[in-house]
Amino acid sequence: MTDATTSSAASSSARAAILSRLRAAGGGGPLPPLDVTVLERRQWPARERMERLRKGMEAVHTEFLEATPGNWTAVARAFCDREGLKNLLYGPGSEAGARLAADWAADRGAGQGAGGTQLMPYDRPVEAFKDELFNGVDAGFTGTVGGVAETGGLLLMPDAAEPRLMSLVPPIHLALLRASTIQDSFWSAVKALGWGRRLPPNALMISGPSKTADIEQTLAYGVHGPKRLIVILVDDLELA
Repeated sequence: MTDATTSSAASSSARAAILSRLRAAGGGGPLPPLDVTVLERRQWPARERMERLRKGMEAVHTEFLEATPGNWTAVARAFCDREGLKNLLYGPGSEAGARLAADWAADRGAGQGAGGTQLMPYDRPVEAFKDELFNGVDAGFTGTVGGVAETGGLLLMPDAAEPRLMSLVPPIHLALLRASTIQDSFWSAVKALGWGRRLPPNALMISGPSKTADIEQTLAYGVHGPKRLIVILVDDLELA
């Protein structure tokens, strides 16, 4: 018998012995109750949650636009026109995207916004407009599923209607956040969104624009994602 064969046999024997001891130890039965006291100790009124989220995100260069449930599309359009954006990528299959497109079209029908920022639907496979996506998009618009007040961040669940590339590739990301969906903590968000029962296939928490630093600690924005993050904060707390 060679040294290699002897070593392999010894390894298999040791593994079998370990597995045997684990099986003998059992370990079945109910898990002890989870103590979540420390996770739930930070709770704030809804308006304070909104203020905490904004303060935390502004500290890392996130920009905010204040809006109401009735005017957020006009706020988005005004920002795009003010910045001189040629186009805005959006998902026509999402609820927020459909509302954006409808109001955009209504404004044009009323003679407003002619020659301004054009909406660009994300309605094709990425392979069909890869060059345009990576080189010709000025900004991308997405919705959110909530926010986290404790740390300051947006929660996104990219899907077929609003793929991840929409919030990753454009140099400017406009994100729609309803104040009523801001949770105290990530733990609160997990409970509110039902992630404890079923994890989403893709979820993100975004606190600010992309930033990185080289070995000399020179900070640069927009290297690995959007250079600017613009949150359209819809104050719907009176309706909640």
